[in-house]
Amino acid sequence: MADGIGGADGLAGLDFASVTPEEFAKIVKGLSGKEIAAIAQDAELRARVLAEIFGRMGRQFKPEAAGSVEALIRWKITGVDETVDEAVYETEISEGTCTVREGRSDAEPRVTLVMADPEFLKLVSGNASPVTMFMMRKIKIAGDVAFAAGLTRYFDIPKA
Repeated sequence: MADGIGGADGLAGLDFASVTPEEFAKIVKGLSGKEIAAIAQDAELRARVLAEIFGRMGRQFKPEAAGSVEALIRWKITGVDETVDEAVYETEISEGTCTVREGRSDAEPRVTLVMADPEFLKLVSGNASPVTMFMMRKIKIAGDVAFAAGLTRYFDIPKA
């Protein structure tokens, strides 16, 4: 495991606020699918990880890349099996800002991205290609597929 942090147990003790996006990407890169599944099964740890990732989205947003884009992106993180509740977050890009909120609003999203926890963690940590994941049906997209294909350019995504 990268940086001496071992799996779900190592993540459980991690102070996410002290970890840079690049360090987080390295941690995710070192996790096996089984370890990511264990994180998803621990409701408290999963909630902490998702809250930290979505909390950083606003800070990693690149307004210069977004320009005049107006869009609501709905994220549905499905868990690894039926024992894990679906988590829903929304990212709104408007007037050069990015606002993130937990839960589903009544607004119509420009795009909805649906994926399990392992794919989500790999995607947001720069450890997987969104196009490849889509082609392999690891990500489901409803709405503006062309917009979804270019989403990564609006965020400073770390590389592991």
